Amino acid sequence: MTPQAGREWLYLGDTELASADHDLPQGAVSIRSMRAPDKETANEDAAAVIPFGKTALILAVADGVGGTPAGREASNRAVRTLSEVLSRTEATTDNLRPAILDALEEANRSIINSSRGAATTLVVAEIVDGQVRSYHVGDSELISVGQRGRVKLRITPHSPTGFAVEAGLLDEDEAVQHDQRHLLFNVIGTADMRIEVGAPTTLDARDTVLLASDGLMDNLYFDEIVEVVRKGPLSEAADELLKRAVSRMDNGAGGQPSKPDDLTVVLFRRRSTS
Repeated sequence: MTPQAGREWLYLGDTELASADHDLPQGAVSIRSMRAPDKETANEDAAAVIPFGKTALILAVADGVGGTPAGREASNRAVRTLSEVLSRTEATTDNLRPAILDALEEANRSIINSSRGAATTLVVAEIVDGQVRSYHVGDSELISVGQRGRVKLRITPHSPTGFAVEAGLLDEDEAVQHDQRHLLFNVIGTADMRIEVGAPTTLDARDTVLLASDGLMDNLYFDEIVEVVRKGPLSEAADELLKRAVSRMDNGAGGQPSKPDDLTVVLFRRRSTS
């Protein structure tokens, strides 16, 4: 993945591995993205880090839907459109929510009009003045974790297994290896696309926000992920997530989850105010 420089950083699937760390006024950001082991085609994930004005930060992860003719094109188009819409929007926080919604709608129309049968998931974190709000379409993940491991925010994937876990009908660990885990009923690239918008959640100093494609979520249990991201330097947490997921992809022995796939992780940690 090659980052495209500007007021934003876009990470698109051009190379086998991308690794970047950014120190921003709102906090630290670490990105890790890699193509699935032994995969010959391009990484179908994309990610973005987009500062908006002096106090806001937008993070995004898109995962081109496997089996569609142009998954990589769709994920790239989604994050590019998000960046383009925000770049032409006056940088005030009152404009932020409508701009993100407009961007997702514009990306949806563009992907549909490409007539290539493409589709992608997209998850967006809007971070403003110590609060995070989620926007998502599909099953890419977003969570917020405190230093003691308390999960303050987690979105519900737009999938049958995601809803079953939310309703208490399916165990979290069972869902990781469920044979219908990758069925989706909501993606960008369809006429009936629906954007789910979360309520603002407060971020305390050193809270961590994670966005990830299913290359992470299919290979590590949720509790493992929380334990890694809640402590230690952010860049080391990102490296550890990548290391563990790749190990599972290469060797799923002992009944552990194992599904080779493109993997992208974006971590944000709010700066300490002390």
